[in-house]
Amino acid sequence: MLPGEGSPFPASPEWAGTAGRPCLLGPPPAGTRLGAEGPGSGAKNQRVCHVAVQLEMGSLWEEFNRLGTEMIVTKAGRRMFPTFQVKLSGLDPLADYVLLMDFIPLDDKRYRYAFHSSSWLVAGRADPVAPGRVHFHPDSPAKGAQWMRQIVSFDKLKLTNNLLDDNGHIILNSMHRYQPRFHVVFVDPRRDSERFAHENFKSFSFPETQFMAVTAYQNHRITQLKIASNPFAKGFRDCEPEAWSGVPAGSLLGALSRTRGAALSSQPKEKQEKGAPRTRRCSSGDLVPAMPREPAPLHQRALVPAAGAPGFPELPVPPYQPLAYHSVYVGAKPRAVPYPLPALRAAGFHTLNVYGTGPAPAFGYSQQ
Repeated sequence: MLPGEGSPFPASPEWAGTAGRPCLLGPPPAGTRLGAEGPGSGAKNQRVCHVAVQLEMGSLWEEFNRLGTEMIVTKAGRRMFPTFQVKLSGLDPLADYVLLMDFIPLDDKRYRYAFHSSSWLVAGRADPVAPGRVHFHPDSPAKGAQWMRQIVSFDKLKLTNNLLDDNGHIILNSMHRYQPRFHVVFVDPRRDSERFAHENFKSFSFPETQFMAVTAYQNHRITQLKIASNPFAKGFRDCEPEAWSGVPAGSLLGALSRTRGAALSSQPKEKQEKGAPRTRRCSSGDLVPAMPREPAPLHQRALVPAAGAPGFPELPVPPYQPLAYHSVYVGAKPRAVPYPLPALRAAGFHTLNVYGTGPAPAFGYSQQ
């Protein structure tokens, strides 16, 4: 169905032409920050030639990019943060589209992090290129109206360094730089759509989303910024709530100097006087007596609170009574001593009497 022939999609000069006929790209809308288009995007199908993509959380991506974005890769797969999210426009509301992502190396070098200069240095030639994979958005394919209705998020995408991964994760080499790419593919219903495959897609890339693949964060400022901006890192911020208060919105780098480590290192260290009881500092800041290395049994001692420390209730001494041992265990059934040895009795050894103080019955070997 062509635009203007019973289709709600508006007919305009930029959509002129017949179905399947490529159209030339026009200038992007004014005031819209779009991603850079990939090579070979001069002539595309009319269903994709006017697609525009806007990166969400662009300011956060730029803040990470200024420090040198790092993304963790693990054997099991790790999700990206910031999450790649885009806003689409210019799609045909009635056409089907597939959205996908891939990652390309930025160069043929391997890097290492120099901690003394807080910078990345070239360490040699790049490792062999990992198997190329693409990540399809789980909602693909879908109508253009559905894609444009809300923000498209690739929060299910995971990065791994396992070359034998069979979970469909994106395989990357650690200590290598990568550029994420976003692709919009028009699902061509024609039977000979393979002939027009190069016209039915459009690629976008955002320079601020470049990152270094690592197995552990190298730049401590990246770690602090991810803790400050990642909603799933709330547990790290709850330890020191005052460390993040007073920071204006949108200035995450201002909170980097007030981290948990800085707060702990700024506390004065008290000198331990000779002969004074050993103490420790609890989470509330109070000094409490430290437990001895080898504590005595509980029934022989009681906890005595130190001066100025919160009092502890004295533990009651558990009742201790020695067991009364008898010649016969309570509840045991009497039985004869099996097989007494006359030779031992003749030598001066007496048989154990399990019947108390009375004489033990004598049995011969014939009685069994």
